[in-house]
Amino acid sequence: MGVSARDRRQTIDLTTLSLSPGQGKRLDLGVRIEPLKIAADEVSVGDAPIPVRIDVSRTAAGYALRLRFTGQVRGACVRCLGPAEVAIDVDSREVDQAPAEDEELLSPYVTEGELDLGAWARDALALALPPKLLCRPDCAGLCPVCGESLNDAEPGAHDHPSGGDPRMAKLRDLKLD
Repeated sequence: MGVSARDRRQTIDLTTLSLSPGQGKRLDLGVRIEPLKIAADEVSVGDAPIPVRIDVSRTAAGYALRLRFTGQVRGACVRCLGPAEVAIDVDSREVDQAPAEDEELLSPYVTEGELDLGAWARDALALALPPKLLCRPDCAGLCPVCGESLNDAEPGAHDHPSGGDPRMAKLRDLKLD
């Protein structure tokens, strides 16, 4: 069983698995995950295919699906803007029970027996991302006055004369009555 690339989509034709209700199959495949755009930043897992495991079970009216993989996510640290790389474990499940009166039983990734694996993996990765991507858990960030990375400075060595931000000097001279 392979992953077909149609119009840059990576799909699996579930009907070719020839599963009867109650039967299941495990697929170990590779999938390319498109980079994610989060605000102004881009987060990616690289260009190489990521090994994924898919469990497909046939139900009386459709499929129960499970997707698992681990990816090294790369992007900018939210504190110091340096490169950050974090391992993300993804475990996602989908159900597609067509025809269904309840929309929650229809997977947006399955259309006429075809699973859009690329879109599912990308969305599952986005949901598994940590709230903040950090280069390391104790990242000190940037100096609010000069913008230097505090990760590179010796502890206690990075200091600025008190008196506030020099850009505000003229405002401090204002006399408001």
